[in-house]
Amino acid sequence: MDEAAISEQPEHEDEGAEVREASAAEDESPANAEDAPERTPEQISLALADLETRHAEKGQELADQADQFLRLQAEFDNFRRRSLKEKQESLKFGSEGLVQGLLAAVDDLDRALEHGAQNPGPEVKVILDGIELVHRGVLSALAKYGVSEIEAKGKIFDPAHHEAMGQVVDAEQSPNTVLEVLQKGYRLHDRMLRPARVIISRDATPTAPKTAPAPAPEADAEDDH
Repeated sequence: MDEAAISEQPEHEDEGAEVREASAAEDESPANAEDAPERTPEQISLALADLETRHAEKGQELADQADQFLRLQAEFDNFRRRSLKEKQESLKFGSEGLVQGLLAAVDDLDRALEHGAQNPGPEVKVILDGIELVHRGVLSALAKYGVSEIEAKGKIFDPAHHEAMGQVVDAEQSPNTVLEVLQKGYRLHDRMLRPARVIISRDATPTAPKTAPAPAPEADAEDDH
């Protein structure tokens, strides 16, 4: 044989080896699905029961995760609302301590104006005008931050906004009418800083006339033996 025939012979041998290996692999391959043994009804029933159990377990697991998600979402919403409310209250009532301190100064100005009005005079009037100017300025500044005076004089007594310090008989006013304000009350927005201390009216309760006590009945005289 020539050299070309000798060189081509190994290639034909390799192709034959591959064919033999492929046929051997087919012989060793598992039987077709048609040749597999059929399951019995009992086996099918058990398999279905197992699938149903797994399905129920996965459904319960999914329901638990959904419930947990809803709870976490509700907690987050509550936390967000609570944080927002605290922030708003901090901005709204953060100046409460400062306002309380300024109200003490306002009380001093009120007393100065009240005492000055009882001592009229040119020199006193000049001082009172200055005090009145400062008084209005402080109240105007407080009003910008939501501070307002609680109405009291001439109003019906309200325990939520007034503190009764005494009662006075006044036939011209209906009972529980505020006659005098001893100390003004103030609120910061919708929060009461302090109630107004007031004197209120009451009815004149007539005193029942005193009557002499009735004499005790005399004991009957004992019969003579």
